[in-house]
Amino acid sequence: MRGKMKDWQKRKQTILELMNNELYVPMKEKELAILLRVEAADRPLLKQALEELLEEKKIQINKRGKYSLLDARTAAKNADHLVGTFISHQKGFGFVEVDGREEDLFIPEGKINGAYHLDTVEVALLPRHGGKRQEAKVVKILERGTETIVGTYQKNRSFGFVIPDNRKLAEDIFIPAECSKGAVDGHKVVVELTDYGNDKKKPEGKVIEILGHINDPGVDILSIVRGFDLPVEFPQKVMNQAQRVKEEVIPADLEGRSDYRGLTMVTIDGEDAKDLDDAVSLTKEGELYHLGVHIADVSNYVQEGSALDREALSRGTSVYLVDRVIPMLPHRLSNGICSLNAGVDRLALSCLMTIDQKGEVVDYKIEETVICVDRRMTYTSVKKILEDKDQEERTAYADLVPLFKDMEELAAILRRKRKKRGSIDFDFPESKIVLDKEGGPIAIKPYERNTATKIIEEFMLIANETIAQHFFWLELPFVYRTHDIPDPEKIQKLGAFLSSFGYYLKVHKEEVHPKEIQKLLAKVEGTPEEAMISRLALRSMKQAKYTVDCTGHFGLACEYYCHFTSPIRRYPDLQIHRIIKDWLRGRLKGRKQQHYEEILPQVSHQSSRLERRAEEAERETDKLKKVEYMENHIGECFEGVVSGVTQWGIYVELPNTVEGLVHVSKLPGDYFYYDEAAYEMVGRSTQIRYKLGQTVKIRVENTDRDSRTIDFGIVGGEEE
Repeated sequence: MRGKMKDWQKRKQTILELMNNELYVPMKEKELAILLRVEAADRPLLKQALEELLEEKKIQINKRGKYSLLDARTAAKNADHLVGTFISHQKGFGFVEVDGREEDLFIPEGKINGAYHLDTVEVALLPRHGGKRQEAKVVKILERGTETIVGTYQKNRSFGFVIPDNRKLAEDIFIPAECSKGAVDGHKVVVELTDYGNDKKKPEGKVIEILGHINDPGVDILSIVRGFDLPVEFPQKVMNQAQRVKEEVIPADLEGRSDYRGLTMVTIDGEDAKDLDDAVSLTKEGELYHLGVHIADVSNYVQEGSALDREALSRGTSVYLVDRVIPMLPHRLSNGICSLNAGVDRLALSCLMTIDQKGEVVDYKIEETVICVDRRMTYTSVKKILEDKDQEERTAYADLVPLFKDMEELAAILRRKRKKRGSIDFDFPESKIVLDKEGGPIAIKPYERNTATKIIEEFMLIANETIAQHFFWLELPFVYRTHDIPDPEKIQKLGAFLSSFGYYLKVHKEEVHPKEIQKLLAKVEGTPEEAMISRLALRSMKQAKYTVDCTGHFGLACEYYCHFTSPIRRYPDLQIHRIIKDWLRGRLKGRKQQHYEEILPQVSHQSSRLERRAEEAERETDKLKKVEYMENHIGECFEGVVSGVTQWGIYVELPNTVEGLVHVSKLPGDYFYYDEAAYEMVGRSTQIRYKLGQTVKIRVENTDRDSRTIDFGIVGGEEE
């Protein structure tokens, strides 16, 4: 590999010479690969070479993804200028996220130059000071990123102002009396910004919607929905199109499909699931398993470029909030003709795999099919059959018990194979928040991973890998799910910390293999420091994303991975289904191939961004309801585990997954300081230490719905 990289360092010069030729026209990465005769295996090296040339300010890339030379004058002018997204902080300073940079740029309070949260800005780098984070100043606002804000209205005599829900926004919004829309104290409102303000003047806006009073049921979640700009209602054009979709499979749709309606298959999902997009079948022949993963053919009903498709792309994913689901597709499709409901004919894309005793896929085929699910099973029911050996449940599903036993057997084989190659499983507790009719939290229950959930997990993983590998070797445009190797600096820091506990993390040439992380998690399992080390390992990982380049999935320790199995709720899966069908029908060439090459980079980028938005919204609604739940437990004591240590205090997580902060000023009996290298809070005179994974007893002292925070205090003082 090192020799290849040296060759590519030389070829960087070849790329520059090519672009310097007067006959050169800007080209995309794939066009350059063809022109330079780059082998498929070396495509990642070409990508790296182009990224390095971009970083070195020798070439540039336009909005269409085409590369060209950066002329000397432009390069000199822009050497210290970068473009990124401004992220504000409530204390007045901010950060700028720049694509391709591992670390954000710090923008001091006096260097913001009128930038507002999420603005696209041009920044100039400032001189470095020691080992501090790189600082910069905003020199130009290229595009405003925030147009509306959700917050709480407060009325004054002749005007009003809105306190933003988003705590990253440092200032309240001034509302002239004539722009209040009749809002009163305590109303949750949506404000349209009319003036972004400056150093001497507050931002100004007008109320465009009143969501309800802060204490009205459901308004708290609705405020988060609007704050993240999540689309709730479908446009009428989209609903009209959904209404025209037939509720049953029509004969014309069966043409050219393989008929698997006679094959025994089931869906296995949660009790409250309505959008069933995956069914599984399994037969055993000697030592071989014939596994079928059958996925709803949503693309048959959502045509590319239609109103339904444009809306699905703009949503990117279904969003699962604590009290509601905001679907990617209208319910008529997601719960109707696209859902693999039992006892009715449904169209599917099926990945049929033959798997041996080692978990190897020795043969497979991908087909357009028509299926009919025999039974709609739940995780609970299958768990009762396999784990609990519940006689009543086994009798009820007697004809399917042998099938579930074979599924359990195959899933165990696939899991062993994944473990062997180094696939990492972070098994942190997740929770389900139970609400009453008014939307108030009445219980927080742990989600249980059991044999049934693991069966579906393994079957979906192997199908996703098989599909991704197939299209990688066809060298066709595709959307992959990738997870990059961790940042070397974070791994070094993790390794140094682990050594103090007597653990060793093997690192080769500044890179760690996922198997080493897996070995580490196995070693710490059951130890007092398990939670602490697991969390630190997870924090050293990068975020998975959608890309058009197959760079592998670090966490799963596999070279090829994609999302194929959930087209009802994820747009990348729907996009992949279209690609598969075009390939199956012999259409994936010429203009069609070029079309995908042009649109997929944007589809991947947008899907990754919208996935992050959904995850943030889901986290915020969970945090809000957990705060509301703990309001009824103020003054009570609980045992928890230190889940985070920062300079401002320690975070403690309770068994029900609720997390609260013990502020450094409330740590008992001493003046405490943060030892960053050891992730510990240390008493300066007593040397009492609070570290990740440590068990502590806390008292619930305060809650704040607005900031969605919970304050804890340590019980027991120095003795604790």
